Amino acid sequence: MATKKNKVKFGLNKVHFAMCHTDDDGNTTFDTPVRVPGAVSLSVTPSGEAENFYADNRVYYVINNNAGYEGDLELALLSLEFRQQVLGELLDQKGVLTEKNDAALAQFALLFEFDGDVNHIRHVLYCCTASRTSVEGETNTDTKTPKTETCSFTAAALDNGLVKCRTCESTDSTVYENWYKAVYVPTFAASEGA
Repeated sequence: MATKKNKVKFGLNKVHFAMCHTDDDGNTTFDTPVRVPGAVSLSVTPSGEAENFYADNRVYYVINNNAGYEGDLELALLSLEFRQQVLGELLDQKGVLTEKNDAALAQFALLFEFDGDVNHIRHVLYCCTASRTSVEGETNTDTKTPKTETCSFTAAALDNGLVKCRTCESTDSTVYENWYKAVYVPTFAASEGA
């Protein structure tokens, strides 16, 4: 990848999700990422704060309380695949999408990128769960303004401690080019998490 550094970032693009599967031993695998068209905006904020432990009349130790992230993904329209796989909605034989109160929340990785002045910055949040979207609309007037759908989600750590990754100017070109073909998992994750 280019060694020139971005000065700014703008423009959300290429939002994907990949279903996450964790076995009884804590090993996680991901399905192939699926594109979610119509990305309008994404807002992700850290959850959990560092806590100070005081002793000897000073901050003696700082406790890292990384509880992942909370976010909102605004889309032109939530895709059928996302509704079925992530939100657990069911499509019956007549082609009607149904929400049931006992639908299990599925875990998924969320992949996306921001444009930069030199390089696009690609991200992955590893262990996400999403909430249902609101339903809203309004009558047409002299102009038609599309109504968007917003999906709130949380991004927690996998069993091995991974929360998120992102590309930078030193990212290997093969990793960068294959970002949306398979969920990237760093090779040091198991040893670093111990």
